[in-house]
Amino acid sequence: MSGTAPEPRPQGQGLLDIYDRALPVVYGYLVSRVGDRTTAEELTSEVFLAAVDAVQRPAAPAVDTAWLVGVARHKLVDHWRRRERDQRRLAAVAAQPMTDDDPWDVRLDVLHARDVLEQLGPANRLALTLRYLDGLSIPEMARELGRSRHATEALVVRARAAFRRAYEGEEA
Repeated sequence: MSGTAPEPRPQGQGLLDIYDRALPVVYGYLVSRVGDRTTAEELTSEVFLAAVDAVQRPAAPAVDTAWLVGVARHKLVDHWRRRERDQRRLAAVAAQPMTDDDPWDVRLDVLHARDVLEQLGPANRLALTLRYLDGLSIPEMARELGRSRHATEALVVRARAAFRRAYEGEEA
């Protein structure tokens, strides 16, 4: 034997037990701060995915409810930063000078497009924002998102289709 036993890490059933105990606390923490069940559910899933990732590392932290709430706090701050960044980008697009014959029609289209973009899921909204508002190329997006080029292209295609369906569906 090598002498020192490795630190036990939550695996399998242990992680499930932590999940069962901590889920209501983590979800409650998030939903009370974002006020939106869907967003709170997405952030909660990110917290527990981070826990799964953490316990697989060689120097795994002690994953308990307090640790998970700390991760939730960081995920919430990241969410607010993303949302603020998206709002700034949308405001920049809306502030661009109008070049059409009827500026009111263009302005209404921009406002409608902003509303539709806000209704899309976070992955679609991010893909369209990076591609069309930030002007990133597919390879640049792939690097930014940590995805392959083909996966990024597929994401952009799906995001455009979702936007088109939502945009046209609301106008009818």
